[in-house]
Amino acid sequence: MMSRSYTNLLDLASGNFPAMGSGREFKERRRLPRVMSVPGIVSELDDDQAVSVSSDNPSTISTDRIIIVANQLPLKAKRREDDKGWSFSWNEDALLLQLKDGFPEEMEVLYVGSLRIDIDPAEQDDVSQYLLDKFKCVPTFLPPDVLAKFYDGFCKRQLWPLFHYKLPFSTDKSHRFDRSLWEAYVLANKLFFQKVVEIINPEDDYIWVHDYHLMVLPTFLRRRFNRVKMGFFLHSPFPSSEIYRTLPVREEIMKALLNSDIIGFHTFDYARHFLSCCSRMLGLEYQSKRGYLGLEYYGRTISIKIMPVGIHMGRIESVMRMADEECKARELRQQFEGKTILLGIDDMDIFKGINLKILAMEQMLKQHPKWQGRAVLVQIVNPARGKGIHVDEIHSEIQESCSRINRVFGRPGYEPIVFIDRSVPITEKVAFYSLAECVIVTAVRDGMNLTPYEYIVCRQGISGSESSSNVNDPKKSMLVISEFIGCSPSLSGAIRVNPWNVEATAEAMNEAISMGDGEKQLRHEKHYRYVSTHDVAYWSRSFLQDMERACTDLLRKRCWGIGLSFGFRVVALDPNFKKLSIDAMVSAYKRAKSRAILLDYDGTVMPQNSINKSPSREVISLLESLCADPKNVVFIVSGRGRNSLSEWFTPCKKLGIAAEHGYFLRWSQNGEWETCGNCSDFGWMQIAEPVMKLYTEATDGSSIERKESALVWQYRDADLGFGSSQAKEMLDHLESVLANEPVAAKSGQFIVEVKPQDVSKGLVAEKIFSSMSDSGKQADFVLCVGDDRSDEDMFEIVSSAISRNILSSNASVFACTVGQKPSKAKYYLDDTSEVICMLESLAEESDSSPCIGEDSGDSS
Repeated sequence: MMSRSYTNLLDLASGNFPAMGSGREFKERRRLPRVMSVPGIVSELDDDQAVSVSSDNPSTISTDRIIIVANQLPLKAKRREDDKGWSFSWNEDALLLQLKDGFPEEMEVLYVGSLRIDIDPAEQDDVSQYLLDKFKCVPTFLPPDVLAKFYDGFCKRQLWPLFHYKLPFSTDKSHRFDRSLWEAYVLANKLFFQKVVEIINPEDDYIWVHDYHLMVLPTFLRRRFNRVKMGFFLHSPFPSSEIYRTLPVREEIMKALLNSDIIGFHTFDYARHFLSCCSRMLGLEYQSKRGYLGLEYYGRTISIKIMPVGIHMGRIESVMRMADEECKARELRQQFEGKTILLGIDDMDIFKGINLKILAMEQMLKQHPKWQGRAVLVQIVNPARGKGIHVDEIHSEIQESCSRINRVFGRPGYEPIVFIDRSVPITEKVAFYSLAECVIVTAVRDGMNLTPYEYIVCRQGISGSESSSNVNDPKKSMLVISEFIGCSPSLSGAIRVNPWNVEATAEAMNEAISMGDGEKQLRHEKHYRYVSTHDVAYWSRSFLQDMERACTDLLRKRCWGIGLSFGFRVVALDPNFKKLSIDAMVSAYKRAKSRAILLDYDGTVMPQNSINKSPSREVISLLESLCADPKNVVFIVSGRGRNSLSEWFTPCKKLGIAAEHGYFLRWSQNGEWETCGNCSDFGWMQIAEPVMKLYTEATDGSSIERKESALVWQYRDADLGFGSSQAKEMLDHLESVLANEPVAAKSGQFIVEVKPQDVSKGLVAEKIFSSMSDSGKQADFVLCVGDDRSDEDMFEIVSSAISRNILSSNASVFACTVGQKPSKAKYYLDDTSEVICMLESLAEESDSSPCIGEDSGDSS
């Protein structure tokens, strides 16, 4: 049996998402506890959007439900003895089950994920109904060929190695990017999405998506439900931008993640790498507000959460009691009597550094012969979770190293390496933890790794247990851990090592087991305080609280979806922030008797990325038409110098120009340049310019532009990350050296500018409005258009001008920013092409004064 959605694999992988049903067929077949409701306004952008919820009215119903979506459900399954059906139970060791402890008691938790076993298609409906009724779990059944390509293929052979810093250098085709695997990954994510749709109440439910298996799921969900409240947590490392950017589908995955409301990482390093990718690939910069990191993305603020996961204290203590009952610790104590145990517990994976640990043990025995016959490294290897790359090779290498070391250093009754290559019951692991003097983790890259946490709790013991028979015994533990694992920053008492440096790791192991008991006890106490208070419930509670906070802002905004395939995103804007209606503006323009039109240049009438910065003939013609209307006062208000602006706009005789943010102002080509600022002493330039030169020499691709009233350092052609860092440093430097000068240093879009304090585009607008009012032509129509921070000063003045009586009391005011972004303007246009179209509409309605010898009926 094959899912109908499977037939559209190529459409999916290319991002052409077909429209899907609402899950009605499913609800008729199964009895769900709650029906899906889809209130709101139906968007008509495209076929898929025909069922998208824009829902301008935020829900007032308090949420009481969360849907956890992950690759696998937190269930155990086995075939019944009579071979008639399946027996299911909770997997008490599953993180997804344990995190429920951090949620409010009244919150209902549903799970969507796959099962570890193959269910016959004929049994899938019955199993689904049983799991929903009994466990509130909704299983996702993936076709076998899709599962193989999705999990063993794209997840384990593409994403897993890349996220652990392994590039596909091998010529083996199985390691190179395979688009069919990507197609299967997208399809699998769509199948998970369809299961979520079957149970979701989009107005109320929270959705928490887990890990790298489902990184494009947020796009499917956001496309269907614009206002869905959704978080994502990545449990693996996120690589540096240099590594991540080698992925051919890098932007598709990145943009999909940005459809979440909050994205969580274990460490700041992982978050920093993600933010660097956002900056380098998408031009997004993060901001920190009251301790929270956020990314502005089309009007939505995406929160970045940094919080390492913890362990479930109750579960560990329960297992410790079980181990006591089974007398595991006593058996092991007898087996290793008189020996100092160093312990390693790892999955069979090329990134766990198991062989490096074994080689470090060999080095320690060589360098410190006193441990020969006394120290034992017990290495437990859990079976590989999937068909990862090079697993067989690394397994053979580990076995060969163990055999060699045991031959060299072993003796009757003593083996320095005890290699346990089987699935070890958790009670036996706990017994080893309680016995080990030190735990060694030498992973070369790992998302979190909770082994050290579990060890610390087991060494603390529980009252009355066999391993803690004397409650007055000092508790002690030692850790030697790789600096490349996620738990490393939180364990400050551990001995951190570079696992690639075998000699240093060997010395760390010797130091750990040679350390005095008092020091071991202090380190253990410090670690136990952290681990016991920062458990899995603390982690999930913190994430849910931040997800609620992140989603609250979106509910206050108007939202709609734009873009195709994985370029889809939701635009969220303040309810009062609207796209400029050309018809409404033209209507007001025609009624007006005195008009003021203020236009920024770069990014407004001239595209920012244009190499030729001089205005086009079309722009010149439009400005001439507008200036020819005697009712109009038209100004270009720019940060550029007056010489270049004068030269470019020579054909526009009546055009006003405010250059260098208004320091120089001219009402028409025949007028004289006025100086608006009070600063006439530019000695400060001799202080600021040497500072800028220092940074220019150190920053390839940067340059200095010297204006008559200002200095500008621009780094548009520099490395984005380095240029931004240098700009922040320079700004601090300039503010320090210019503290007593009448100037202001400000950062802008790829620039740092120093200019007189009393000069701004806002003051230009105020001067123009006041002059018009003083001359008896108080403006009753104002159009003000700009695209960057300096234009916000204009928008601020425009919004208050009527109340200050420098505009007519019934004036029609249109403050408009270019691009959909937070702004003091009330309106926006998407880009410069829309600005030009808008000016064309005004020019067509302009009543230009007739030239001598021409018929007055001719209009420009």
